[in-house]
Amino acid sequence: MAYLLRSLIVLMMISICITALLALKMIHLPFSHIQIAIPAFIYTIFAQAFVMFYFIGVSRLTNNVFSIVNSGSNLEELFEKAPDDLMPYIEKTKKFVEESDRCKRQTIPWTILMLLLGMIAFLLGGAHDTGLVEKTTHSGVVLGFMIAMSIGFFRQWHYLGKSHILLRKLKTLYVMNDAQM
Repeated sequence: MAYLLRSLIVLMMISICITALLALKMIHLPFSHIQIAIPAFIYTIFAQAFVMFYFIGVSRLTNNVFSIVNSGSNLEELFEKAPDDLMPYIEKTKKFVEESDRCKRQTIPWTILMLLLGMIAFLLGGAHDTGLVEKTTHSGVVLGFMIAMSIGFFRQWHYLGKSHILLRKLKTLYVMNDAQM
């Protein structure tokens, strides 16, 4: 799943860069930058939603596993035969919870900032086309969006890899089926 999400955010970056290059008249296509900006930003919304929910889901899974192991109830969900000493499992799972929470905290604020600036830039672009806003206002917000998107992209790329490894370790530790998450 992390590889798919990485592909989605690469396509997002490409589509937004094409939009910006069209607006700056650095490339020429049979479409205007407005015609590309609309589907590109809609795609960005969906790609970011998938990435955000992936990190929320990984965090939720690790928290659920930790709750089961820590409470000692419903152990049959994780083990065929529960071990007598759960302390090693509790310690490892607690580290997984901390790492998954860190991944979530390091990416979701950038996702929200990116989406917020993108929406404002999108609205200001429409306002510029109707003559209500200067081009510099729209361009400034777009620049902020591009910077937030670039930082968010690299953070998401990095933490998608970390989350993928975390899930592999968690599933290996508890012999979970790959179809789970």
